[in-house]
Amino acid sequence: MLLISKYFHGNLIKVVTWFFGVLAIGAIVFPQDAQALPSFARQTGQNCVACHAGGQFPELTPYGRMFKMTGYTIGERTLPLSVMGVVNSASISNPPDGTAKNGEVVFATGSLFLAGKITDNIGAFAQVTYDNFAVDNGDGSFSGHSNADNIDVRFANRIITGKQDWIYGLSLNNNPSVSDPWNSAAAWMSYVPAASLSSHSFTDPTTPYPGFGAGGNIAGLSAYLFWNQTVYAELGSYRTADQAFSFMSAGIDDASKTKLNGNNNPYWRLALSHEWGPHNLMVGTSGMIAHVFDAGTDVSDPANLGQYRNTGVDAQYQYILDPHTITAQLAYMRQETAYSENAISAAAGDAGLTDTTYMSRAKVSYVYHAKYGGSLAYFNSTGSTSVIQTTDPSTNGMTFEAFWIPKQNIRVGAQYTAYNKYQGATDNYDGAGRNASDNNTLFLYAWFAY
Repeated sequence: MLLISKYFHGNLIKVVTWFFGVLAIGAIVFPQDAQALPSFARQTGQNCVACHAGGQFPELTPYGRMFKMTGYTIGERTLPLSVMGVVNSASISNPPDGTAKNGEVVFATGSLFLAGKITDNIGAFAQVTYDNFAVDNGDGSFSGHSNADNIDVRFANRIITGKQDWIYGLSLNNNPSVSDPWNSAAAWMSYVPAASLSSHSFTDPTTPYPGFGAGGNIAGLSAYLFWNQTVYAELGSYRTADQAFSFMSAGIDDASKTKLNGNNNPYWRLALSHEWGPHNLMVGTSGMIAHVFDAGTDVSDPANLGQYRNTGVDAQYQYILDPHTITAQLAYMRQETAYSENAISAAAGDAGLTDTTYMSRAKVSYVYHAKYGGSLAYFNSTGSTSVIQTTDPSTNGMTFEAFWIPKQNIRVGAQYTAYNKYQGATDNYDGAGRNASDNNTLFLYAWFAY
């Protein structure tokens, strides 16, 4: 109780009352048989635990991965629309001056999905997200904004013979690894959206995660295959999401869009998978080389062009046998950044300047009866500093989580993120007396899908 009171400062009753109120409203508004993603559930006739491990959307089971790799086409065509909303509250142990809405309950994001079967071989997953705090107006108020989120449009086919099982297809998508069927992939390991507020800047979704330097809202086409449910391989390339592909970056202003040089920005993925009884295991590697222009600069000037080289390894183990679900994930990413000539010149640096960062993440979760669960995650980042990357990237800590799934389309959870090191130090990391533990944050969320 002392810990809780420390982070809520008298607002505990208000917050608890609100969360139970939200839960009661959800029980009335959302039907008992609704699932996540509900449009996929309606299409397949399966409940959420068939596709999602222990009901933890978006984490996939072997059946869920098969559904994704076969192009979202299993089942019958139905209404392809779903909606999602996330409401949360973040309380920083020692909030910095000017922190907005610390400890307050806010509507963080809402998403509209167009997802499901189009033909027997073509399906889609397309998400548009509204960020309620996208723009800080500078007077204590905020403005919301919508933009294209994850998009994955697929063609897929499957050939099964007496000794062979081939799944192959194409994915047109806007986020490297969003096409990946495992949740240890960069696009999927962070799963609970937080609000775009300074009070949420130390929550688990903002801690270091392995990821690709190119970021999202770009346009890529990849070819993939899954052989005998054992070997998964994917190879593709990305370009700027403009012209015919501008819908993949819709809602993002031109100066903020990622601009890639040409179409030669390759992405690759290779994984080995094995299932036995209630167990399944995957080990894999992925990587990308992206030639990226500095944000907001003239793309006709080659001196504004830099490069990201990412190489990662990851693994995932699942045990799924009612009433127990256990998932363990491990991911590591090395990123080498080669800065543009103009960026180096502006920083008075040396020609050919590069920086390297290393990010690792480990997580284990347990769910009982697809209703009660918890997880423990460890994060760590290290790397070099230079005249351009002046902030030490060394940050590590742990996140403790407990959640409840009272209905298949509702999850209510609490996360506590504790920092051991932040920006290179445990104590006085900013030179003004702020310690890493001052950023420890209690994060509550309610997540709905219909």
